[in-house]
Amino acid sequence: MKTAYEIVTAARSKDRQTGFDFIEHVFKGFIELHGDRRFADDPSIVAGLAYLDDLPMTVIATEKGRDTKNRIKRNFGMANPEGYRKALRLMKQAEKFSRPIVCFVDTSGAFPGIGAEERGQGQAIAENISEMMMLKVPVLSILIGEGGSGGALALAVANEVWMLENAIYSVIAPESCANILWRDTEKAAEAAESLKLTADDAYGLGVVERIISEKGGDTERLFASLASDIRSWYLKTQGLTPEELAQARYSRFRNIGTQKSV
Repeated sequence: MKTAYEIVTAARSKDRQTGFDFIEHVFKGFIELHGDRRFADDPSIVAGLAYLDDLPMTVIATEKGRDTKNRIKRNFGMANPEGYRKALRLMKQAEKFSRPIVCFVDTSGAFPGIGAEERGQGQAIAENISEMMMLKVPVLSILIGEGGSGGALALAVANEVWMLENAIYSVIAPESCANILWRDTEKAAEAAESLKLTADDAYGLGVVERIISEKGGDTERLFASLASDIRSWYLKTQGLTPEELAQARYSRFRNIGTQKSV
């Protein structure tokens, strides 16, 4: 069994599939849409329309990039406010046209730069959380790598949240946690254990509904299985009215932490 910090390392691996890889292989006919209609387009969030078999969906993903050049372009998956506003714009568009929303999350956190703060980083994240809570369409969020702090939560207020088996979900990176608590980043592994950031931890605490097997690294099988699971999830939501979908999502988050896991 892997330790928590070994899973952190796996979640950050440069060989890991990125958000765009999941969009490209799980869906078909992807049409990327750009811009927040306020400031700029943020390449760290990829968003648009796609089909899952014959079902039109809105898909959104944080994108880290692969090689150094692309990672710099994508800001290593750390979104600026305009990225979150772009995502929210497409979510509201999905609501208007009754399309389900699927988000793929892989970020160490929202970008903490001065420009991002000046343009309202905290407000953008808060607006996403607030608006996603009351969307009248089904929302699914899947943590595929790192799920860091508010940067991840801004795309993870969903009817269901899933995690890949080697993904992590945490309020803070273990290195930062170790630096705050012990002034020693060498204790990151100890911090990782304490943070309860693995998929098993999140599932046991009721923070996620499902742990997705990575099929031993067989990405073709992973993508095929995930496509089938997403379709089944969507069909399961069809018995709910728009108001019931929003209420179920609200109740899901209100009930986290109120009962012990069985």
